[in-house]
Amino acid sequence: MDKIIIKGGKKLKGEIVISGSKNAALPIIVSSLLTEGWNTVYNVPDLMDVRTIKRLLVGLGVKVEEGENLRINAGSITNCEASYDLVKTMRASILVLGPLVARMGRARVSLPGGCAIGARPVNLHLKALQALGAEIELRDGYVEAKASRLKGAKIYFDISTVTGTENIMMAATLAKGTTVLGNAAREPEIINLSSVLNDMGAKITGAGTDVITIEGVESLSPVEARVIPDRVEAGTYMIAAGITGGDVTIRGCDPRHLDVPIEKLKEAGVKITPLEGGLRVKGSKGIRSVDIKTLPYPGFPTDLQAQMMVLMSAAEGISVITESVFENRFMHVNELIRMGADIVIEGNSAIVKGVKKLRGAPVMATDLRASASLVLAGLAGEGKTELSRVYHIDRGYERIEEKLSSLGADIRRVRE
Repeated sequence: MDKIIIKGGKKLKGEIVISGSKNAALPIIVSSLLTEGWNTVYNVPDLMDVRTIKRLLVGLGVKVEEGENLRINAGSITNCEASYDLVKTMRASILVLGPLVARMGRARVSLPGGCAIGARPVNLHLKALQALGAEIELRDGYVEAKASRLKGAKIYFDISTVTGTENIMMAATLAKGTTVLGNAAREPEIINLSSVLNDMGAKITGAGTDVITIEGVESLSPVEARVIPDRVEAGTYMIAAGITGGDVTIRGCDPRHLDVPIEKLKEAGVKITPLEGGLRVKGSKGIRSVDIKTLPYPGFPTDLQAQMMVLMSAAEGISVITESVFENRFMHVNELIRMGADIVIEGNSAIVKGVKKLRGAPVMATDLRASASLVLAGLAGEGKTELSRVYHIDRGYERIEEKLSSLGADIRRVRE
């Protein structure tokens, strides 16, 4: 198992390029199940989760060719079962359920695993598929679904769900009639997927709003698709520049996807200047405390909460960070306290009192975004930080130690 070792205190300086979005790439790759022929996907990040979804597709009989871009041909699906061995490592594997039922009339998908950051029940997916006419059974830890052909319906999600919106949007493209999704997720990744599906021949309107309408079609055709930049990766490096007092140019990101994080960072004293194709981020001598509440998009993203908590740990004053999306997303707090942070948890809020200096320490990653926050704390802290269980960070950050090294960080990966 690998470990990341960081010697803190270096100001990050230079330029990096943001990778394609993990959360956009996964559903776009899966959408190939709806077509026959070769789909080509550009700007796919090389991440553990992407490798997992590719292995899952291969297990279904899908042809996958890797090179500079990703080519996928689902013309001959020979298996409609997604096994526990793959699904247990990544919750997004549930995304194959809707497309398989829509195109093949059946699917058997293991109940998913992934980061233990709170209950993200798949019942919203299943309830919506039932509304489209699918017969659903839960048996031996698997979801078994079948339908001769799905039928359009009006569906309201009790909780805004990104993967649920994506799953049912894909399924509804081949349903008979019109489907309306209420309280749909509004994330940029939803818009990216909708655009790809429309290029395939789907008829989707309203993506990016809380009401999405899908008019079903008989079949879809393969396309060339491009994955949008990863807004969470961009936000993480913005915070890294701020907490180290650095000066970093971030290329290949879309600032429109980061409106709220940018405003909060500016409020904290980080200087952010828009550039063509990116941003320039400069830290300041004194970081100011700001209060944050995570919300579904376009609010402050829960995927940047842990990273922002590190910044607030080095700020002047007291900040309150409220987590309203997941109920178990403060697992990084105890590790940050080991590094000298002053944080008290009260319900779904963290009261963060800034300290003069964080300290390096041996720490352990508990989930994807928590691991990123510990890397940031190590960059800002005095002395050496050893981060173990870094397989979490490999799920969502492409070559993070290489990118940070290129900015002057003293960071390396070693084999335990």
